[in-house]
Amino acid sequence: MKPSKIRYSCRHCNTEVGSIPFSSAEEIIRELEKAEQGQDEQFLEYDKNGSVTVRCICEQCEQSLRQNPDYYALRKWLQ
Repeated sequence: MKPSKIRYSCRHCNTEVGSIPFSSAEEIIRELEKAEQGQDEQFLEYDKNGSVTVRCICEQCEQSLRQNPDYYALRKWLQ
């Protein structure tokens, strides 16, 4: 099933960073298919509606990690 939408969501706080509708994402879909075969698949989630979520990091979480590098050792650092 080809994705109808690609969403970008922070893997730490679940904030939606952005989305790309299928009609403008054909090239990205090819890249996602390549990523599925490599180690990057841990960052991809597919739902039953055909949407893909790419787990990335938002600017606020990235800034928090830079200020507190010991957070990298924690599995879940946001409550």
